[in-house]
Amino acid sequence: MLSITTLFSQTYRILLGSSAAVLLTSVMMTSATAADIATTYDNSCAACHDSGALNAIKKGDSAKWQQLINQKSMPTLIKSVKNGMTQMPAGGLCNNCSDDDYRKLIEYMSK
Repeated sequence: MLSITTLFSQTYRILLGSSAAVLLTSVMMTSATAADIATTYDNSCAACHDSGALNAIKKGDSAKWQQLINQKSMPTLIKSVKNGMTQMPAGGLCNNCSDDDYRKLIEYMSK
């Protein structure tokens, strides 16, 4: 029969190992998501946001992006992207992006 201390010790090691696996998986998923957003940006947004074409705020112009986010709010920016604007087609050339994808793309461009 196992003592309480031995049982606790074994359970602790199993839980600790499981926690490490969950943490590692989470980090890997975050990295994959970041890579996916970068690829989506390259395929959908870069044509205008890399060069500033049609008055698009350039990727990496943190001051302008923060001003826009503060002025309009993230939900309003997402709605604008989805509906399109005078100089930007609806969806910003990303036909399968979710609201969360648009948020991540805006955050990606603002850094």
